Amino acid sequence: MTDPAPLVLIPRVSPPPAPAPAGPVYDLADAAFGAAWRAQVVVPPGVPAPELLDACRDELAKMEAVFSRWSEASEISRFNAAPAGTWELSNELWEPLIAALDLGDDTSGAFDPTLGALIDLWGFGPSGRRPVLTPTPDEAEIEQATARSGWMKLRLNREARAAVQPGGMKLDLSGMAKGLALERMSRRLTGMGATSHLIDFDGDVKGRGVRPDGRPWSVTLPPLPGPATRPLVVACADLAVATSTVFRKGFRHGPRVVSHLIDGRSGRAVDVDTVSVTVLHPNAVRADALSTALIVMGRYEGFDWAEEAKVAAVFVNDDPRGRTVKLTSAAEAMAGEG
Repeated sequence: MTDPAPLVLIPRVSPPPAPAPAGPVYDLADAAFGAAWRAQVVVPPGVPAPELLDACRDELAKMEAVFSRWSEASEISRFNAAPAGTWELSNELWEPLIAALDLGDDTSGAFDPTLGALIDLWGFGPSGRRPVLTPTPDEAEIEQATARSGWMKLRLNREARAAVQPGGMKLDLSGMAKGLALERMSRRLTGMGATSHLIDFDGDVKGRGVRPDGRPWSVTLPPLPGPATRPLVVACADLAVATSTVFRKGFRHGPRVVSHLIDGRSGRAVDVDTVSVTVLHPNAVRADALSTALIVMGRYEGFDWAEEAKVAAVFVNDDPRGRTVKLTSAAEAMAGEG
């Protein structure tokens, strides 16, 4: 029995990407935020290849100083630990926070940057897993953490670029962190003349420009645990690809997988038939955040929302009949021959 031909998604890019610089392809690799990343970069003339790696490391170090909840010294950790009051934020934190809150408005809370207390409660935060005998929280614990969460409870002073800490609220921007990392590294490389590159940060990717032979960068999405589906290949011509899945960082409790994805509307780990959502978008931050929001919404609410918003998305769903793959109209429009 032969393996099924892959489904190939090719975005329509206008104008077409510029040719790659006249240089060799250099492989970069390192780790940040507890995850591995790698990149293929066409090195422009006159730029020593190691400087490209140093530049990416520098961008990620700057990010960790702002967004890492695993560092008590980071800006987001300092806000989370601050007493009630109004606190000025750096522009590096302010702009992503505003984007996250706007998406919270658009999705009625399916994306929420204020869920740190709930993430910690479910055992996916800096304090680590819950006790083995009580792997999931009880109703009272959920209610207490939910009272300190919620995107509508976070008040802002836009003129002062400040956020009001009501006391005990914990910001968490992990739902868009990989996208932020991809965009920052891509911009830094582009600014150095490396205008053709493909960056993979823990499974999410950003492609810019084309390969030296003129073909687009491409990625094959890794298979999910469980029943196999048709392989999906994406041509990353000035495109980002982000996937959220219940299998990432989750754990099994009885007959179900407890996902690391938290639905702030219920205070509970995501428990829906949708096991994976992949979003294709020119901006990696938007792709990352949308994939999170759509899997929280699930196969019906999420799919309808993505269709209405013309989001190119691929939903993988499990039900008693088996595993199915469903593409939004915008994703179907990219489908080429396998």
